[in-house]
Amino acid sequence: MALNRALFTKQLNLGLNTVFAMEYDRYPEQWRDIYSIEQSMKAFEEDVQMIGFGAAPTKAEVAAISYDSGKEGYTARYVHETVALAFAITEEAEEDGLYGSLGAKYARALARSMQHTKEIKGANILNNATTT
Repeated sequence: MALNRALFTKQLNLGLNTVFAMEYDRYPEQWRDIYSIEQSMKAFEEDVQMIGFGAAPTKAEVAAISYDSGKEGYTARYVHETVALAFAITEEAEEDGLYGSLGAKYARALARSMQHTKEIKGANILNNATTT
């Protein structure tokens, strides 16, 4: 649904003291401290564990050498996701607002929403670290 004048009736009339709650102090991105960031052009990334050798046994003088073999262990797959959010505003609501551009206010709110989403998703690995 597009943001329209019916949603902003107070901002269409004179006498409003202030408009608040759309802008907050910006905080540094904490999720960047948790992860190392790599660029990818793939739909997913995989890490594969390599299992090495066991401890080397003691070999007697005439005994044959023992051989061991390695193999692949578990695979971790990281699937990239896209997050998206948008808003629509009618031309009339933008033109008739008396207390600054509604579109500019909601553009800042959208930026804050996207940063908030990154923080929540970034901290999710820590928030769910002890769940099964």
